[in-house]
Amino acid sequence: MSHNRTPHPMCPLSDCMAFIGGAWTPHILWHLAQGPRRFSELRSDIPLVSAKVLTQRLRELEEHGILLRIVTQGSMAAVEYRLTELGQEFLPVIQAIAEVSQRLKRRSDAAA
Repeated sequence: MSHNRTPHPMCPLSDCMAFIGGAWTPHILWHLAQGPRRFSELRSDIPLVSAKVLTQRLRELEEHGILLRIVTQGSMAAVEYRLTELGQEFLPVIQAIAEVSQRLKRRSDAAA
């Protein structure tokens, strides 16, 4: 009997994991947890992500209602991104993943 089954298409866990498992999505959520960020700030926060991929992920997150794209008015218009209430709901999950990661690293370091 095979243990590698395709998840049921209506599985909410599969949908959520596919969404937050997208390239750089957890990183974006992590950094937006600190408050609104401009595109250039996110690029600095996540130096390995390309501008193209960051733009794609930000658009996807906006389309799903996870973040807001806000154009600020002033002498120079700027765009910043912030989490919506729905986006805030991801933060405990992202925090838990980070905590488990730290514990795994400590165990790995202790074993070395």
